[in-house]
Amino acid sequence: MNALLQVTGLGKRFGGFVALDGIDLDVKQGERLGLIGPNGSGKSTLVNCICGTLRNEQGSVRFADQPIDGMAAHQRTRRGLARSFQLPRPFASLSLAENVRMPILYTVNARESGHLHGAAIDARCLEVLALVGLADKAALQPRDLTQIEMRKLELARAMAAAPKLLIADEAMAGLSHTEVDEIIALLIRLNEQGVTVIMIEHIMRAVMEFSQRLAVLVAGRKIADGDPKDVVREPEVVRAYLGE
Repeated sequence: MNALLQVTGLGKRFGGFVALDGIDLDVKQGERLGLIGPNGSGKSTLVNCICGTLRNEQGSVRFADQPIDGMAAHQRTRRGLARSFQLPRPFASLSLAENVRMPILYTVNARESGHLHGAAIDARCLEVLALVGLADKAALQPRDLTQIEMRKLELARAMAAAPKLLIADEAMAGLSHTEVDEIIALLIRLNEQGVTVIMIEHIMRAVMEFSQRLAVLVAGRKIADGDPKDVVREPEVVRAYLGE
């Protein structure tokens, strides 16, 4: 089976600083991949190059067997590549339902097979909110939510685009132990419904529980990629990431 996402020889510089140095990364359809590394390792730069926020100077990105280099971020989203952000960015003046309506209108309805209208869009908004456990809060505004509910709304906004691949960027930062468990369970549930998930996270117990495979970046290079239990034992990973 071909990889859903294929990153080959990806390189990115900021002036004389090498942020990414020849990154190769394949992600198969239906996979749960954990992506870890210390601060400054290049994780965010890699995600931004994959999603189209940044342009890589070297290498290539293919998604669903098609090259996407040069495509704008919104074009990549319409192809089925979505992300959530570490800091939730909802439309503060809109209700939760209206927040998930926006990506439906500008992604799902922009595809050839889209064109949801009226009641169908309303139903889809509630379906997405129900997916993350927020259907009963559809009429509320983001300011009415708790921290974990804000994280769930951020994931709902990404899921409203009906992605094939979801990149969840530190969706558990600042949450309690129990809340972390809720987000892990939610991401696994989304994966079981057919969404491939890349999870970027610093909470190692969450990474180990969630990931079927683990990739590690350090100083813009991929230093390990494989079974999570094996990867965290590799001496270079222990030295660079775990600090032992």
